Amino acid sequence: MNYLAHLYFAGNSPESRIGNLLGDFCRGVDLTALSPATKAGLMQHRAIDRFTDAAPEVREAKLLFAAKRRRFAGVALDLLFDHYLIKHWPAFHPEPFVVYKSRLYQQLWQDRALMPERMATTISYLVPQDWFGSYASLDGIGEALDRIAGRLRFANEFSGAITDFSTHQQQFEQLFLQFFPSLQAFVVQYNAAQQAGAGN
Repeated sequence: MNYLAHLYFAGNSPESRIGNLLGDFCRGVDLTALSPATKAGLMQHRAIDRFTDAAPEVREAKLLFAAKRRRFAGVALDLLFDHYLIKHWPAFHPEPFVVYKSRLYQQLWQDRALMPERMATTISYLVPQDWFGSYASLDGIGEALDRIAGRLRFANEFSGAITDFSTHQQQFEQLFLQFFPSLQAFVVQYNAAQQAGAGN
């Protein structure tokens, strides 16, 4: 899952938000120095990623990409699933997305001093450029893919994934709607198991 989905599952504390994002920014970070709450967020991030990678809906969705782009299907799906999370936000969260997003941006901006350098740098672009707002449209997802493709140090057709999105939009959306409730249930069970373990 991408940044928005990981933050959606984070608790309401800087440590949890940072930990739940940290899976994408671990390089060069001394994980042994993390606070328990930050480490718990990181462990949840990794559990969510494992569950997502193994989900039959996600595996089916990856096959919808052109063969030349399947190498990047996981990253592309992360962004696309953020798009569908926003599109169907009222089904998954009681608060309007614009209100949630505004508060989340304020929190992330305030959290920057506690973040690893690479994460803080990303947030310094993400918030002013309203990345999550741009994810609400497929054009915005296409622009995000272009940014990622531009950072790769080898020839690639990653940015062409927007063509696959447009061609199979109905199938992608249906697979997301099947998958996300199962991910929600998994996170509830995961957190219950962690709390039970902490109590023993």
